[in-house]
Amino acid sequence: MTAPIWPGSAYPHGATFDGEGTNFALFAENAERVEVCLFDEEGFETRLRLPETTAFVHHGYVPGIMPGHRYGFRVHGPWAPREGLLYNPAKLLLDPYARAIEGDVAWSERVFPYQAHHPDRIDEYDNADAMPRSIVVDSRFDWGESTSPRYALFESIIYETHVKGITAVHPDVPPELRGTYAGMATPPVIEHLVNLGVTAVELLPIHHFVSEYGLIERGLTNYWGYSSIGFFAPHSKYAAWGDRGQQVDEFKTLVKALHDAGIEVILDVVYNHTGEGGPLGPALSFRGIDNPSYYRLDSTHRDRYIDYTGTGNTLNVRHPQVLRLIMDSLRYWVQEMRVDGFRFDLASALARDLHEVDKLAAFFDLIHQDPIVNRVKLIAEPWDVGDGGYQVGNFPPLWSEWNGKYRDGVRDYWRGKHWMLADFASRFTGSSDLYGFAGRRPHASINFVTAHDGFTLRDLVSYDEKHNEANREGNRDGESHNRSWNSGVEGETDDAEILALRKKRARAILTTLMLSQGVPMMLGGDEMWRTQGGNNNAYCQDNEISWYDWDEVDGELLDFTRELIRLRKAHPVFRRRRWFEGRSVRGSDHRDIAWYNTDGSPMSDDDWQRGYAKSLAVYLNGRGIETTDARGRKVIDDSFLVLFNAHSEPVRFTLADDIADLEWDIVLYSATGLAPELPVESPETGDVDGWSVVVLKKQNGTLA
Repeated sequence: MTAPIWPGSAYPHGATFDGEGTNFALFAENAERVEVCLFDEEGFETRLRLPETTAFVHHGYVPGIMPGHRYGFRVHGPWAPREGLLYNPAKLLLDPYARAIEGDVAWSERVFPYQAHHPDRIDEYDNADAMPRSIVVDSRFDWGESTSPRYALFESIIYETHVKGITAVHPDVPPELRGTYAGMATPPVIEHLVNLGVTAVELLPIHHFVSEYGLIERGLTNYWGYSSIGFFAPHSKYAAWGDRGQQVDEFKTLVKALHDAGIEVILDVVYNHTGEGGPLGPALSFRGIDNPSYYRLDSTHRDRYIDYTGTGNTLNVRHPQVLRLIMDSLRYWVQEMRVDGFRFDLASALARDLHEVDKLAAFFDLIHQDPIVNRVKLIAEPWDVGDGGYQVGNFPPLWSEWNGKYRDGVRDYWRGKHWMLADFASRFTGSSDLYGFAGRRPHASINFVTAHDGFTLRDLVSYDEKHNEANREGNRDGESHNRSWNSGVEGETDDAEILALRKKRARAILTTLMLSQGVPMMLGGDEMWRTQGGNNNAYCQDNEISWYDWDEVDGELLDFTRELIRLRKAHPVFRRRRWFEGRSVRGSDHRDIAWYNTDGSPMSDDDWQRGYAKSLAVYLNGRGIETTDARGRKVIDDSFLVLFNAHSEPVRFTLADDIADLEWDIVLYSATGLAPELPVESPETGDVDGWSVVVLKKQNGTLA
């Protein structure tokens, strides 16, 4: 194959098809020259030197290169590992801006830039037949009339799930579509999400990623996907239609289907590190293109990496080109792929200046000023593995955060730990101690009890210890302090009493999650009673451990979860826009919130400090919160009394004098599920079973 090449343009970066040919542009500040490598259908490679360089961007235009064409780059420059320079033109490299990627890494010594036993020496074996290919993509797509439902964050109910896991063995999804974007877009899956009532799916990473060499050696793969190598490319293994650009249209089809069903799409994104690992890792893309620009290197030992992520490398967000890459990627997924928000993995690593986490860092400035990205949902995982990396509550006002303290507090309360009342009350009411400042609102708190990283809900109430033997690391990986309780027996059991207790505790946890102020996020599959057999770190388990078992759905728990979500969505008092203030509400003799002991007396400062106490009641005043009924009439929201009992035995509650004369209807009793028998013997008193929540409602009526 022969092809002419013209000077082209330095922007946009990557491969851009214009209808007649393709422009290639690659940033490589320290490189001497760059070749674009074009592969024909037989795999024959043609190398063309990019003829122009503008502001360190090497660029050229090749007429006749159409969508679906495969390409890569070879970058020439000095081999000086001690200076952080690892240029090796024998290594074919992926385009950091590739819109699609075809194939897997065929792991061997050839994908490493250095010799196996001499890391200071360059490896001159060509790696092209071991490397994936970047793909030229046509961005056109027919969205029709489809638009995003665009929920306000405070209205959101997030469902964290995995594209493959949710459909891998779904009996009603066609076999050829299982585990794919197209499979997730099928009616059985969409209907499950719609009937459940969630407003958004948060997808585990779908940026193209690699399975690390160490995992492959152990006979495992990277299932979660936190090993990105292409920040613009949908992961090709989740594509049923093909990987020569078809995966882009297939992902868009999934987004369209979810939007048409009234469900938003949030992506879990990993901009803190890449899949190239530490200093002795492979050269797949960034390392071979411009190692000292893309990665944080030790200032005195340039052959060493600064690692705030636990993966061996950290992206250098202090460099303008890395910031540009991240912002270009975010804008691409919003504008071109139409996603509705992002959850940023290990977000503290993106906020580090020299070493300290800085909430005024350039990354946040760019996000705040960008008119496209600052309008979508921005969720931080507010920690990394470096010193000072735990930053829950410290992100800027535009951001919400995974609230790790909510997870810990709710887990501790519902396993019966002492001294938890004050913390539990704070978490239930939105964690104002963390977010009640600098213009932040309750929806800054993304409340969760379970997530992909850790136990499922079923395992949380079934295991005291992790059981990660299948990961082949001697059960050393994963969190050892899970704040879990197995309810009396470790793991699976036939004991009916133990099984009933587990279900009861799970319903109490779900009730707490869905009625808390802030934004609830549930782990996909918890509503079905999914188990991972006690594995709390299933990142490498692309098998039945992680996949949803649709043949073993617990229908009663599923119905209960649906009812909880319906209750939350029907009543704004559970998803307030502003903080409780403990003040009287206009048109009511009661405060916006009030806390009571089980005997009906108001909670005092001393009561909050009673270590043995595990039961309390909270009054949520719906007056002052206007909403509309099914007929479009303005109504005042109902008021609620929620009774919590984390004791093992029933506890008698007496209604406080100031609310005892109100007419209360029971709407939910977690101990008995959806068909509750009234747990009160009279309007004044009643027993609440152990490990249970009771929700009582007082109707406030239509506005005059």
